[in-house]
Amino acid sequence: MKNQLTIFFLFVSFFTFAQTEGNWKKSALTFTPEILFGKTMEANGGFPETKLQKQAVFSIGRYHTNNLQQWAQRLKRPKTGLSIGITDFGNLDSLGLALTAMPFIEFKAFGSNRWKILTGMGASYFTKKFNAETNPQNQAVTTDITWAFRMYLYYQFLSTKNIDWKMGLGYSHHSNGHTRLLNQGYNSFLVSLSADIKNPLKRDENDQTIIPEYKKTVYDYFAIRGGLGQNVLALAFNDKKNVYTIAGEYGRVYNNTYKVGIGFYYRFYQNYYDYIEGNESLVQDGREFEYFKSDPWSYSTNFGVSLHGEIFLNHLGIDLQLGYNFHKPAYKLEWRINEGWDNTPREIPEYWTLGELDGSYKKKHRISSRLGLKYYLIGMEQAPKNNFYIGAHLNANLGQADFTELSLGYVHSFNFRNKVSR
Repeated sequence: MKNQLTIFFLFVSFFTFAQTEGNWKKSALTFTPEILFGKTMEANGGFPETKLQKQAVFSIGRYHTNNLQQWAQRLKRPKTGLSIGITDFGNLDSLGLALTAMPFIEFKAFGSNRWKILTGMGASYFTKKFNAETNPQNQAVTTDITWAFRMYLYYQFLSTKNIDWKMGLGYSHHSNGHTRLLNQGYNSFLVSLSADIKNPLKRDENDQTIIPEYKKTVYDYFAIRGGLGQNVLALAFNDKKNVYTIAGEYGRVYNNTYKVGIGFYYRFYQNYYDYIEGNESLVQDGREFEYFKSDPWSYSTNFGVSLHGEIFLNHLGIDLQLGYNFHKPAYKLEWRINEGWDNTPREIPEYWTLGELDGSYKKKHRISSRLGLKYYLIGMEQAPKNNFYIGAHLNANLGQADFTELSLGYVHSFNFRNKVSR
């Protein structure tokens, strides 16, 4: 699934460029070299000592000033593109390098042309990872490929005819989405210096494109999806197994750009089921979860309600979901195993200190989140009545990775109506 995610993000990056309507040759291209310096936060106790973190990033982007699609104008003509970067976390022997490919979008901030917010989501390849014998102190990642995320605030402090100079401050994160443990992840805070090289290909930008006056629109939709995810249960059960999802939602789309909705989700965790059916330690007779064996299927499921938000970039969707779990009983078992003493063995003695069901557990047990990207078969700019999409998402328990997922979905739209024009 890691390779499929990498292909998906590169696919998304290509179509970020390819979907523009209007005169492509007169769209404002930029080449942006960027250097970043900062701190790699400790991922675990005994984490290797690190020096200054250093990054070099090169981005190719395009401003959507002359993009006739409604989303580009509603979002105040943002910049989208692809970044390729290399990161030295400050300890090459233990942490190695990360090579990152990441689609991004950059918005104006605070109603000013000088302030910008950039966010991106993609994938990274690591040259060093955790190894119990050769690299035991680095518990940040245990897979070659991980998710990558960044969010930065930039200030354009100098502008010339050919270059816009910017300073930035932000946060970067790398995590494998709970597809293998250990997975503490890399969290970094950095400062940035970058140069937007404007129109590097010297194209003629004397464009007379007339941007239409879009009417405000709203319509209802319902959607269903099926997902196939993967995660692991614990260090002693570190083989990836599937998470199956069925979900639906109902809501509204505004101006072919913003979507809000409410929904439900049902999930089945193969790891939970196999643990119960295998009569592992904590479900054995006389242990805390022996009652799980009365109905392994039910105790391996999870269902809840969700609130959805999405921004459409025609074929692309930036998707966020917050959920509330009504039923996820086996998460208590997972917490007991993973949050007590380190390196909990498969056969857990009665005297072993297990994870305490504290306030942190209660919040993570109830609150779920989901962040990712979708690609729609038909561009949402056309407000199609029927549409299909493929998505890649990271699912979490209140910010703590739960599973990585690929999904297929169907959307039906109805009750189309216009409101007053701008």
